Amino acid sequence: MDILLWRHAEAEQGAPDLKRKLTARGEKQAAQLAEWLKQHAPKKLRILSSPALRCQQTAHALGQPFTTDQRLGTDGTVSNLLAAIDWPDGGERAVLVVGHQPLLGQAAALLLSGEEANWTIKKGALWWLSKRTRPGTAQMVLTAVIPPDFGL
Repeated sequence: MDILLWRHAEAEQGAPDLKRKLTARGEKQAAQLAEWLKQHAPKKLRILSSPALRCQQTAHALGQPFTTDQRLGTDGTVSNLLAAIDWPDGGERAVLVVGHQPLLGQAAALLLSGEEANWTIKKGALWWLSKRTRPGTAQMVLTAVIPPDFGL
């Protein structure tokens, strides 16, 4: 199973938090990373997004259908994220999660190291994790990290 964690691109400051929009720079970041994903992401990709407007706008940059999942909101937990992606029983299907810090960093830490920690994923960045099987054991590996201003 491939798990792609995409933190929403740069957003405006202000309140209410769930209504914050992407900045012009954030829109460019989302579009650039979406182009990279179109070329490199697995073909059968399930896309899940936080209900926050900035995440919806980031996911929309892909131009593909996605599902809004309340469990991925700003108050989401790692256990909720894992349930949303059906981990570890999700099979071979790849999933892209568009969400927030600290949730995405905590999930990456747990999946890669076995312990939840406060790892940082920059705004607009993507971390791609892949599950692989070695004789007698399954492992998660970091396949790619794409920075927020990649190619800008």
